[in-house]
Amino acid sequence: MSHPTTRVLTMLELLQAHHRMRGTELAERLGVDERTVRRYAARLEELGIPVVAERGRYGGYRLMPGFKLPPLMLTDDEATAVVLGLLAGRRLGLPGEATESTLAKVQRILPAALRERVQALQETLGFTLAARDATSPATAALLTLAAAARERRRVRLRYRSWQGDESERDLDPYGLVFHSGRWYVTGHDHRSGEVRTFRVDRVVSVRPGEGTFEIPVDADPVQHVTRSLAKVPYRHDVEVVLETSLDEARRRVPASTATLSETDGGVLMVTRAENLDGMAMMLAGLGWPFQIRRPGELRTAVRDLAANLRGYADR
Repeated sequence: MSHPTTRVLTMLELLQAHHRMRGTELAERLGVDERTVRRYAARLEELGIPVVAERGRYGGYRLMPGFKLPPLMLTDDEATAVVLGLLAGRRLGLPGEATESTLAKVQRILPAALRERVQALQETLGFTLAARDATSPATAALLTLAAAARERRRVRLRYRSWQGDESERDLDPYGLVFHSGRWYVTGHDHRSGEVRTFRVDRVVSVRPGEGTFEIPVDADPVQHVTRSLAKVPYRHDVEVVLETSLDEARRRVPASTATLSETDGGVLMVTRAENLDGMAMMLAGLGWPFQIRRPGELRTAVRDLAANLRGYADR
């Protein structure tokens, strides 16, 4: 109980469990002096919890008779923040089952009046962000990887590929990343000798090892995951020079969509596309002049788009 807030809450629990406690008792149980106990009592009163201090030889502390704490000590603002966080997380693709059960638990323990107001918010709130489908990893795997990344501890990973093949490898996990409804872990894979990205929902099992490691100073799990996803194979390799600055391009083009670098005449955008018609619309939507390096078929797609737009304008 090293943190003062923890000790204040512990004092509250002790006063709820006992009719009255002497200052010396509280001080001993909390591991502080009696002056600090008086300060904690004042802090509880500031929070709206009436603590009665009785003076004299047999004096002590007690809660005001008839006072009962609400089921959950959350203000309206705090309860709203919790519910909004859960609703937004569900929209972003966080595990739906855990989110729903947590929402149900929070609503069950809220005071009746506050519960009605929070339910009204949940029922009337709308999002402009499209809902994502989440692929939920095993909670145990997620927590084990998070602890290993924080403690710089190597793990033994059993992994199933997208083709269903299983393999075992030692991994130095650098960090976890949540992206587009999926959890990823990135780190040094001792099997390949490279920094790799793995989907956590494909982790069959993970257990901490004895070895430790140091994370390279230039390691950036978020950047590595987004760049890895940008390299996923598609039908067409695309290279286009955007006539703008690198900073402006990075604001408009996500790192998970393309790799950007400075070049003569602007910014070189390297990416892959399954559909060149969609790539043509993306380039038009950016609003900058551009030069197509490859593939040649993209020029045709851009011309077709321009012809269609011209036809719409002439209607």
